[in-house]
Amino acid sequence: MFIRFVTNKIDPNSGRRLGVLHSLCNLRDDGALLPWEHDKVDEIVRWFERYLARPDSFNRSARPHRVEKALSWFKDSATKHIAMMREMAGILESHDVAVEIITTDRPGYITYEDDYQIAAEPFADTPT
Repeated sequence: MFIRFVTNKIDPNSGRRLGVLHSLCNLRDDGALLPWEHDKVDEIVRWFERYLARPDSFNRSARPHRVEKALSWFKDSATKHIAMMREMAGILESHDVAVEIITTDRPGYITYEDDYQIAAEPFADTPT
């Protein structure tokens, strides 16, 4: 099972709903967070930078200038990472940003995988 945390805002690159981490960083960068929330977001971002690799491929194509289509999903075994996402979701929801948790066994064509996550180009029927 794979898990994705999303908001209702559409990501201009993927055309899919924007993930929680990007949505929260956007709020932080817009100055919309309280000081303690800003500090908490920075702490969580640093944690993810330390404990989660950045996928090296968001596309199956080898063409130059390709559009990155893959979405990031957590493996259901990544319990600490998922707990951190829930913290971020709580901050977003306190700012009236709805968060949905999507689960699937069919995330799409996998372009990257490690112990905690995958990146996958979604199938037509993949919930995004």
